[in-house]
Amino acid sequence: MSGRQQEEMQDVTLLGNQAVNYPMTYTPEILESFDNKHPYRDYFVKFNCPEFTSLCPITGQPDFATIYISYMPDLKMVESKSLKLYLFSFRNHGDFHEDCVNIIMNDLIKLMEPKYIEVWGKFTPRGGISIDPYCNYGRPGTKYEAMAEHRLMNHDMYPEKVDNR
Repeated sequence: MSGRQQEEMQDVTLLGNQAVNYPMTYTPEILESFDNKHPYRDYFVKFNCPEFTSLCPITGQPDFATIYISYMPDLKMVESKSLKLYLFSFRNHGDFHEDCVNIIMNDLIKLMEPKYIEVWGKFTPRGGISIDPYCNYGRPGTKYEAMAEHRLMNHDMYPEKVDNR
């Protein structure tokens, strides 16, 4: 790796580190970011996380979901291994489905300050009902704020086939 590449990745400590311990409690500080090499361009980065688990805050029963995260980066991007470890940290965390997706979005906004982000959880049914919370954010005062409003108002108008349940 060149000196320039090492400098660009100085904040990334988990990638390639074989001695990383998986967190057993909610750990937002594990998230890491790196510089976006194309901040002048609008583009989406999408993560599909089909093995998300958390706990019901009332019963302690496990909840399973696929979490979809899509964002348009500005200056910073989330490093994927840190995101994996962060999402794993919800395994013993008790929160309602709606809270989980909003917490994830808030933590990623704090980390990266993206132009736009959305988080969608598709939880498997418990008690005969599934819950699929969706939240999004567009940077205030920009075209991304209007985009967020439009996408929210038109969200799930034509639900796609859900294949995780």
